[in-house]
Amino acid sequence: MKALRFERNIPRFAAANIAGRLSSGGGAKVGPLRLRNVDTPRLPGPGWVEILPRLTGICGSDLATIDGNSSRYFEPIVSFPFIPGHEIVADLSEAFEGVPAGRVVVEPVLGCVTRGIDPVCVACARGDLGNCERITFGNISPGLQSGFCCDTGGGWSTSMIAHVSQLHAVPADWTDEAAVMVEPTACAVHGALAADVAEGDTVVVLGSGALGLLTIAALRRYGRKCTIIAVAKHPHQQELAREFGADQVISSGHIARPIRRITGSLAIGDGDIVRLTGGADHVIDCVGSESSIAEALTVVRPKGRITMVGMPGHVHVDLTGLWQREITMSGAYAYGTETLPNGERRRTFDLAFELVAAADLGRLVSATYSLDRFEDAITHAANAGGRGAVRIAFDLRNEKERNRA
Repeated sequence: MKALRFERNIPRFAAANIAGRLSSGGGAKVGPLRLRNVDTPRLPGPGWVEILPRLTGICGSDLATIDGNSSRYFEPIVSFPFIPGHEIVADLSEAFEGVPAGRVVVEPVLGCVTRGIDPVCVACARGDLGNCERITFGNISPGLQSGFCCDTGGGWSTSMIAHVSQLHAVPADWTDEAAVMVEPTACAVHGALAADVAEGDTVVVLGSGALGLLTIAALRRYGRKCTIIAVAKHPHQQELAREFGADQVISSGHIARPIRRITGSLAIGDGDIVRLTGGADHVIDCVGSESSIAEALTVVRPKGRITMVGMPGHVHVDLTGLWQREITMSGAYAYGTETLPNGERRRTFDLAFELVAAADLGRLVSATYSLDRFEDAITHAANAGGRGAVRIAFDLRNEKERNRA
């Protein structure tokens, strides 16, 4: 099969880190990601089946890996060489253990059930698959998700394998573009509900790339009634943020002053060093950079909350304000089962399917590329905002290796 494979190669990883610092997405040209012809992964046991990816998205964690910016935290919970790609819509050729033949979306977390572990861990038992305690054990190699495990393959290929528990049938009237948005939407739904925003809160959403926009849409559909302030850099992001439910949209940059006016706070300091005496009740950071975390600490009120939905990685941030203002900071990763404000418990992917349909989220797929144009695809994805794009994906539908007899 044809695949983009990320190999363990320290010199190339270092080169990618340098190239990525010079130009976002530059790591694709010099790093460990290579287009290869490789064997289809073997089925590790009962419940596993081959699927053929159709579209697979390129997300921020993929870009961080390719540009050599991913944290060493991940080293024990991935296995090399792996094929990236976890935002996947694929073909299932024949009905399999209750899943009908046709298109499927992959729920990529590799928890206890996929690993053949019985009894399952406490987290998996309560439905919190993203918190599985066994992601390096069982009958497959370490890997927190499909796309980071050498045994499963990933969506940046013409074939991969998945466990039946990971497969969700796609409605017949959906486009592939809509289907490929389900997984990132599930991340946003989990983040929005994990934030547990109180009714009447003022919430700042930092970042209006794909994850930020989806989080705004999820907050508005599934969260309690609140005032949403979106921070968006580019005009198309600002327009979409309003459409998805933001009450106010402000440009990125010096955000303390407009948030001070909106929340009625006072300001301390001047020039580039300004923080608020009050601020927003809650900040949801969908970027995860040093600057976004610093901004979140600047504009959240004392005893307020910050929820990290964007992946932060290794950052250097002054946390004095976290201590002095008694701010709570928490993370929101992946998905599983959610508790809605009315107390109802529902699968995250079920909520994501509903949101994709209701908000027509397939239109956020701005461009697609074949695997052999991976350098162009990565560059486009890494610079999506500035190029008027939201989500970039690989299109496997016409790859000859996929369409073999």
